[in-house]
Amino acid sequence: MSLFLNYIARKIFILAAIILLQKQKHLMTALTLTQKPQSRFSGILLVIGILLIAANLRAPFTGIAPVLEQIISHFGLTDPQAGYLTTLPLIAFAVISPMAAFFARKQGLEHALFAALILILLGIATRFINSSTMLFIGTAIIGVGIAIANVLLPSLIKRDFATKVALMTSAYVLTMGVTSGGFSALVFPLSQLNGLGWQLALGSAGIITVASLIVWTAQLGKHTKPTYCAHQSAPSKSVWRYLLAWQISLLLGLNSFLNYIIITWLPSILTDTGHSAVEAGAYHGAFQIATALPGLVLIPLLAKLKDQSALSFILALLSAGSALGLLYMPHFAFVWTLMLGFCSGACFILGLSFISLRTDDPHQAASLSGMSQSVGYLLAAVGPMVAGALHTSTGNWDAPLWLCAIAAVLCALCGFAGGRNTTLHKSAS
Repeated sequence: MSLFLNYIARKIFILAAIILLQKQKHLMTALTLTQKPQSRFSGILLVIGILLIAANLRAPFTGIAPVLEQIISHFGLTDPQAGYLTTLPLIAFAVISPMAAFFARKQGLEHALFAALILILLGIATRFINSSTMLFIGTAIIGVGIAIANVLLPSLIKRDFATKVALMTSAYVLTMGVTSGGFSALVFPLSQLNGLGWQLALGSAGIITVASLIVWTAQLGKHTKPTYCAHQSAPSKSVWRYLLAWQISLLLGLNSFLNYIIITWLPSILTDTGHSAVEAGAYHGAFQIATALPGLVLIPLLAKLKDQSALSFILALLSAGSALGLLYMPHFAFVWTLMLGFCSGACFILGLSFISLRTDDPHQAASLSGMSQSVGYLLAAVGPMVAGALHTSTGNWDAPLWLCAIAAVLCALCGFAGGRNTTLHKSAS
């Protein structure tokens, strides 16, 4: 346990130091919530608070996968029922995300993010109750908290770090990946440590949430609302009527479909092909860390590339090949896992960047973001359940992995179309 906490704390403080040291002469401007400059200590607390919130946005539900077999055995769940444990947070994302901005307008960003952390902690605590019903309810509550923070954290970064949006975004995406990956690698060994069990092992994620709440209390004296552009003009037609909008949405959706199948079932796939449970947990953690690493490469690269069609196409095809590699060459599972994580993470970052690059104004970008989020989370929610049902009906992982490969090929085609150097209005004409 102490090793896990030290590992996470080291990563968070290193990321905070990088952000605070770069362009030091502009620090006070970048860390301004109002027109009055903050002290250096307040700026440090804000950075650490943001990174700690990011550390809560994946680990509480992705950490289930390495101990999923224990949970299935404990409660006698079917594979589709087990798939719901990953699906519930995704459904919460789709339902709650549109409401998060309204909540922030009423309560202020700082208080809304604090409430999100409270919900995540409540969900973690609920899963301690020895009931399959409470396990599902707790996971859903975690999903609600994460959905609120998912929506509001980028808004906070855009407002308070206007000159370092790319750096802060990379830092918090990397923090999510490192934390969820580290927790996934350690949750199974923790469950075996002195008979701790899967409930306490999963519950240990709450330690990070408690630390986040303590650090974030420094921001509760503020009650600032999300900022909006007062001069946005509505687009001439709905983004849902543009083919390019559907291509970008399906790029993100199909990539999420594949990603969440792997997040949910990778440990089970690996143990069925001869890997130990400890190895499966470590590989699962490596997959999640690998999904965060492309941000370090792609953000400076995207500024130089006007057309990203070839890049999107190649990365998605490599995802397809890696999924089939897990099936036909499982002895190279670590290589396939890293490649799958890296390519999936890269496609996710590309898809997010297309929302800005392919739209004509901020209002249109917000509409496309909502569309892609709805489509993406719907497909992501369906993936683990379909894969679990296919495994139950066939008794092996051939069909689910082929499903991942097909999704990646379709993702490649959407990425090739969505990566063209155009915008929604230009593409229609």
